[in-house]
Amino acid sequence: MLEIRPTCENCNKKLPFDAKDAMICTFECTFCKTCVETVLQHVCPNCGGDFVKRPIRPKQLLEKYPISTKIVFKPVDIDAHNKLLQRLKIN
Repeated sequence: MLEIRPTCENCNKKLPFDAKDAMICTFECTFCKTCVETVLQHVCPNCGGDFVKRPIRPKQLLEKYPISTKIVFKPVDIDAHNKLLQRLKIN
């Protein structure tokens, strides 16, 4: 089951359970759509994978399946990410 992490790993923007701009990779690294499009160029800095829109957990299931409160805030090293993009021939 998805954790539904509460913030963007890069800019720390709040991404509540029903955020329409939350994006995740296959390992559930969580970023806002703005960072995915403008900073990351649709490539996860942690695994090199792509992103999909994070699904919205229905309100009626939040009590039984609570969302994560774990904040992962590690701004992207732009130089390292650009090197990753070059290795992947994205840039």
